[in-house]
Amino acid sequence: FTASGTMSDPRDIDEDAILKGLSAAELDQLEYELQEMDPENAMLPAGFRQRDQTKKTPTGPFDRDALMKHLEKQAMEHEDREDLVPFTGEKKGKPFVAKKAPEIPLHEQVILEPELEEALKNATDAEMCDIAGVVKPDPFKVFPEEPPNPTNVEETLERIHNNDSSLTEVNLNNIKDIPIPTLKEIFEAMKGNSHVEFLSIAATRSNDPVAYACAEMLQENTSLQSLNIESNFITADGMMAIIKAMANNATLMELKIDNQRQKLGDSVEMEIASMLENNSSILRFGYHFTQQGPRARAAMAITRNNDMSKKPESMVR
Repeated sequence: FTASGTMSDPRDIDEDAILKGLSAAELDQLEYELQEMDPENAMLPAGFRQRDQTKKTPTGPFDRDALMKHLEKQAMEHEDREDLVPFTGEKKGKPFVAKKAPEIPLHEQVILEPELEEALKNATDAEMCDIAGVVKPDPFKVFPEEPPNPTNVEETLERIHNNDSSLTEVNLNNIKDIPIPTLKEIFEAMKGNSHVEFLSIAATRSNDPVAYACAEMLQENTSLQSLNIESNFITADGMMAIIKAMANNATLMELKIDNQRQKLGDSVEMEIASMLENNSSILRFGYHFTQQGPRARAAMAITRNNDMSKKPESMVR
């Protein structure tokens, strides 16, 4: 209450000023009363719930050495607890025996001169690094799987352009240095060629632009019976163009497209299955399907085409 007898606003009370004005005894009394009101100190933060006991006066001199001796004396005088299972010294279980390192076959063992063996045994890490730096590795030997392709690309391209009747087979397999424009020009020339029946460009680093040129050729050529574009860099987009172009081709009997740098994917495999179901001329198709559904559909379509043509040499991989 104020001097005039009216009640003051609690928000105007300066609690800090009141606490500073209390004596030590009054603070202890206040703390006691607060503890009586809230024994668990639930309203206080956890760090303030313990009473300050650092102000107590020492009850005697602290002697650490005397305390340690007292604790050791108590420990020595305390009787040991008897083991529930007394130790008898008996060994139980199988002793560990390290496995012997597998012996190196005699034909694989490296036998060095005694002097060199002794020198290597006593060599430091730095010396071993120096030795490794001067050792010459065996030269890598390349064994070609097959002889290089002797086909003259420029001459072959000119013969395709001239519609040479004696040129019925074009094999450019494994020729790595054919420029992409030249490969595209080959398919451009094949649009009007009526004599080439077999065309193979496997492992020529052909890519999607070559595939698009191939797709355009398939829509116009009416003489080609076998096309092999395996082991190249054609992606799903380029292969999709080739497969869709087969809707306008009724003369191709064999198509090999397997082993591209990237997987063709489910959508391309579904498109392949649909193409084979709608194309009755394809008798042999080279591709490893990854999905069971398109594989089964393609096998049925190839079997049907061979039954219709009475040629049992169907081949779906």
